[in-house]
Amino acid sequence: MGHNKQQLPAKLCVVCGRPFLWRKKWEKNWEHVIYCSERCRRNKHQRPRTEVKTS
Repeated sequence: MGHNKQQLPAKLCVVCGRPFLWRKKWEKNWEHVIYCSERCRRNKHQRPRTEVKTS
């Protein structure tokens, strides 16, 4: 059984500005998820980044 990650919904994190994809653990409250990680949730009072670094 293959999964196609291109078809998953995506959002932008309000803290770091990076895109993140839907996860199974967020299935019931996806519309309320605004942070891509626990680190961003903890740093939610910092000013949002306007520039995203690419590797």
